[in-house]
Amino acid sequence: MTTLRFLTAGESHGPALIGILEGIPAGLLLSSGDIDKQLMRRQAGYGRGGRMKIEQDHAEIISGVRWGKTIGSPISLLIENKDWKNWQEGMSPEGRYEHSISAVTRPRPGHADLAGILKYAQKDIRNILERSSARETTTRVAIGAVTKKFLFEFGISINSYVIQIGNVRMQDAGFGIQGKEIFKKAGTSPVRCPDDETTKKMVKLIDKAVKNGDSLGGIFEVVATGIPPGIGSHIQWDRKLDARLSLAISSIQAIKGVEIGLGFKIAEKFGSEVMDEIFYKQKAKGSPPRAEQKAEEYPGFYRKTNNAGGIEGGMSNGMPVIIRAAMKPIPTLKKPLRSVDIITRENIKAAYERSDTCAVPAASVIGEAMTAITIADALLEKFGGDSMDETKRNFDAYMEYIKKF
Repeated sequence: MTTLRFLTAGESHGPALIGILEGIPAGLLLSSGDIDKQLMRRQAGYGRGGRMKIEQDHAEIISGVRWGKTIGSPISLLIENKDWKNWQEGMSPEGRYEHSISAVTRPRPGHADLAGILKYAQKDIRNILERSSARETTTRVAIGAVTKKFLFEFGISINSYVIQIGNVRMQDAGFGIQGKEIFKKAGTSPVRCPDDETTKKMVKLIDKAVKNGDSLGGIFEVVATGIPPGIGSHIQWDRKLDARLSLAISSIQAIKGVEIGLGFKIAEKFGSEVMDEIFYKQKAKGSPPRAEQKAEEYPGFYRKTNNAGGIEGGMSNGMPVIIRAAMKPIPTLKKPLRSVDIITRENIKAAYERSDTCAVPAASVIGEAMTAITIADALLEKFGGDSMDETKRNFDAYMEYIKKF
């Protein structure tokens, strides 16, 4: 059983989305504003669809927080769907509104539509698409915002940027680009890419896809810094940090590939080229190292490379954790692909639901959220604590032990 538990509920055009997070210690400063900042980031990005013009997501904290601080009980969040006013009959739980809108019977290739209706014995694809929609990730970002705030108390930061959309890739996009300026530039780019020239090319390619009624996928990278060594475990398969992160990231809608560190490129090289050699610098007396110092300037064990992406043997090794994810093009197309009507069995064009052209920038924010949830879970597994003071005491004692090792 994990230390943190969370659930999401709600349909894309239902009254609201709901999230429940259990396991955050008491005493964490938290407000709806902390959550709304992350929700706003998810809604941004060039290539988003019409829904983003309707929704301005706001998280209402229903429980688990009193007077600006968590109290140890489950945190529940409610995010209203502004478009619900147009769907009150079509998505009503009341039986008297059955058949008030036409059933969706044309499954979209690449979506959950056909597999879902077969699994759940449905004749209306809307009963599947409403929940399988990426709208569900709004709640994950809200929950991720809480865990981000928690991790910040321990000096852990999680950021992301886009390195590729379609066939346009950031030149020399090596993995693990770090630094506040890089993340800041990504935040000001309409496609969350820190390179200006690549951003222009990505925007141009998205415009082409819009014109053609097509869609685009891409690749984003998540960087988690400040994680101490020893988070996760080699003891069992389901406690390995890289396994847990891979599950979390691949659970995001449309994600088809996940890499840790150098990823698949590591298979092309000799072992002598990719293992991160270990060095040691004698601990000096006086003040602790400054945050801007390079890894080799820190006292104790360090590495000059990070091909492992900050994880070895299922455990963090003190280097930044680097995760890369590939997102497929969104399967809902304005120029639909061929399909078959589930009722008439006729060859038809797939249904069109309001959708994005490219959601890779938004997916990177969702990737941050899922990374934050996973790392917060592993951190609490290591340090425990029912209150923030207790967790911090345990964390500080461990960090002191690491310094003296």
